[in-house]
Amino acid sequence: MALTAGIVGLPNVGKSTLFNAITKAGAESANYPFATIDPNVGMVEVPDERLTKLTELITPKKTVPTTFEFTDIAGIVKGASKGEGLGNKFLANIREVDAIVHVVRAFDDENVMREQGREDDFVDPVADIDTINLELIVADLESVNKRYVRVEKIARTQKDKDSVAELKVLEKIKPVLEDGKSARTISFTDEEEKVVKQLFLLTTKPVLYVANVDEDRVVNPDEIDYVKQIRDFAATENAEVVVISARVEEEISDLDEEDKNLFLEDLGLTESGVNKLTRAAYHLLGLGTYFTAGEKEVRAWTFKRGIKAPQAAGIIHSDFEKGFIRAVTMSYDDLIKYGSEKSVKEAGRLREEGKDYVVQDGDIIEFRFNV
Repeated sequence: MALTAGIVGLPNVGKSTLFNAITKAGAESANYPFATIDPNVGMVEVPDERLTKLTELITPKKTVPTTFEFTDIAGIVKGASKGEGLGNKFLANIREVDAIVHVVRAFDDENVMREQGREDDFVDPVADIDTINLELIVADLESVNKRYVRVEKIARTQKDKDSVAELKVLEKIKPVLEDGKSARTISFTDEEEKVVKQLFLLTTKPVLYVANVDEDRVVNPDEIDYVKQIRDFAATENAEVVVISARVEEEISDLDEEDKNLFLEDLGLTESGVNKLTRAAYHLLGLGTYFTAGEKEVRAWTFKRGIKAPQAAGIIHSDFEKGFIRAVTMSYDDLIKYGSEKSVKEAGRLREEGKDYVVQDGDIIEFRFNV
């Protein structure tokens, strides 16, 4: 699925270093603002132990993991909404992504430049978060104000039903933005959500905060005051925080699996930060995984939770959706429990689902179709 999370943050917080580790794409990483001018896009495999287990059980000729897309967006500076730095180009790039991965500096390093125009030289993660959030809020408020003037006139004079509904939503959002808060802090009804989606606001996008810490402190993040500050702030938005050391992740990105595991073990870590980040971003967007499994190929497929079987089939090929007949389905847990599809069927756990079936995370599906 073409869903992407945009990596944002102030200059020199470790964004591009992290992106390099995620995608091994070699985005330029330099100790000065605007090392990244055009957004870099890269794909990363979504770690899933279930795919490994299925491969061991079925021994297919090929195994294909599902992937997730990250976009590295150049550093935003104070005043971006007014054209400072590379200005609204960055905001336009953020507008195109589905979720925001906000990298926040949580380490001390006197050799790393601070944001231009900052008089202080101390690390203040919450102030850094506020700097970016404020720019997004200001950009949204400008957009809402322009929309409000146009919609209000139509709603008042023509009594257009859609315009009246949109005006009510704008009246709900406007004071919140004016108060310096993000639109995602507002509760909307299902009908209002439909209107909100059409506004394409920056501050309605789901956010995941990434605390970038020193290599020698990544094992005990609870002892880092900067991390605590980031977590406390994220809690006000019901947002998740992932703690990583971007430098560590870059160092291990080119190692083979065995050497990577040894490196992590020496640090006292059981899993790479990139794996944790990828899974967190994947779930932030409400994504799930279903599998197709046979002797030729075992494959993971990304789907939006809540979709029905025909739409899930269409992820593989549009013909599968057009000619959908049924979905022969079993759960991953049942296959592992009984050991084979035949045993799952004998246990009465193999199901034939129709067009109204809502696909579940971990389903193993064989689609029947006729074109």
